[in-house]
Amino acid sequence: MPTSAVAPVPVLALSGPVGVGKTTVLYEVHDVLASRAVPHACLERDALACSWPPRGYFNEDAALENLAAVWANFRAAGAGRLVIAGVVERPEDLEGYRRAIPGARITVCRLAAPEATRLARLREREQGAGLAWHLERTVELERILDAVRLEDYAVVNEGRPLREIALEVLHRAG
Repeated sequence: MPTSAVAPVPVLALSGPVGVGKTTVLYEVHDVLASRAVPHACLERDALACSWPPRGYFNEDAALENLAAVWANFRAAGAGRLVIAGVVERPEDLEGYRRAIPGARITVCRLAAPEATRLARLREREQGAGLAWHLERTVELERILDAVRLEDYAVVNEGRPLREIALEVLHRAG
């Protein structure tokens, strides 16, 4: 089927630096959509790339191949929308999503939280050898995301109930 004949798929990409709460918000968004009987799927991008040896930037090649396969299964099961949590730091990330998800209409929500909050969350979450890398990466990603500005809108993920944040994310995504 030609690409132009593919039904549009609303894709909400939850982006932001490490420790901002992408996965936490993803699961709350899922709960909201499920409670409203909205056919959808939710994916954690990093889980799709968790293999060795890596292929491409942060194992992007494997992640996108896995995304295409998993999305095809969700679509066949009736999902009409996709929410994916993962850093969108390069235009190539969006192009990869478009290749993996036929008909993708992508909206990027950048979640935001102060550096001190992100660092505290990471210190609580990362108990192993990856702590130092994550602490450095959250600062680096904030600079990268500020420079590229690939988001359609931003939502602060701090100081409010999680449900309120998820509702704002969904409302602003339309």
